[in-house]
Formats: sequence, structure tokens, C-alpha cells
Amino acid sequence: MIEQKKRTTLEVKLPKGSNRTVTFNMDQNQGIFGWIGFRTKWLPYENVERVAGETKWSFWKLFKYSLQGIMAFSTAPLAIASVAGILLCLVVLLMVVVIVVKTLLLGDPVGGWPSLACMIMFMGGIQLLCIGVLGQYLAKTYLETKHRPIYIVAETNEDCHEDTTI
Repeated sequence: MIEQKKRTTLEVKLPKGSNRTVTFNMDQNQGIFGWIGFRTKWLPYENVERVAGETKWSFWKLFKYSLQGIMAFSTAPLAIASVAGILLCLVVLLMVVVIVVKTLLLGDPVGGWPSLACMIMFMGGIQLLCIGVLGQYLAKTYLETKHRPIYIVAETNEDCHEDTTI
């Protein structure tokens, strides 16, 4: 059973026989429903113009709402930041190899800008990696503070009290 108590609080009563409820304090109901395990059924419909009134949702409000949903139910953006930091460092190392080979084989005197650009990009990659790792630690702490159950059981066999002595 789901009740919408306030605009930002959703209380979910867990499966039959459970007196426990889980309260969610956010506006991302579509993420909560998916996380709890409600079955989703898509209904086809034709999008028609409004007869009266105008929507209060602008493109940017919808965009911010979708970003909020992604950030509230996923730590993937933080993992992407970590991977992007590693990839940037690898690209910079490849660039350094190209600069060294170009200098040694072609005798091309390297000005200061390629090595400086490589150092700046390498430090940026290290910072991005570290921020992603720190963000993942913070995300794990944040997820623990939500006090969500580790799993939700849809059905149990506790109702079957058959005598199965062996």
C-alpha cells in the first residue's frame, strides 16, 4: 500500500504480514516505484494538444527533474567520473609517448606548450579520478543513511505451515 502523505514524503508499507514501512523523502516517485519492484506496464496513447491551460513544466524544469532522478537512484555518474579520469590519464600518457618519440626520431625541438598541456591534462585526470572515488565513498555513506532495506520480499512461504518432519 502506498500513501502520499506530503509533497515530498512517500510511505510504503512492505509486503503482507509486515508491519514495517519505509519512508522516502524526495520527489522522485518513478524511481521509488521501480526500486520497490512494482511491475511497469506501458500504455500506448496519442499525445494530443491541451484543450485549456498551459503546462507549468518547462523544458529546463523537466531536465532538472530527470537529472535529480538519475542522481537520487544511481551512483553511475560518479563511476563515470572515475573512469573518465583514468581514460584522460591514459590519453595523456599516450600523448607524452608521441611527444618523446617525435622529439627523438624526428629531432623536432618541442616547445614548452605540448609538455605543459600534458602535465595540466594529467593533473586534471588525476583530480577527476580522485573526485570520482571520493564521490563514490560519499554515495555509499548517503545510501546507508537512507535506511532502505537491502531487499524487499514479494512473497514468502511462511503461510504454509505444513508439518514436514523427516
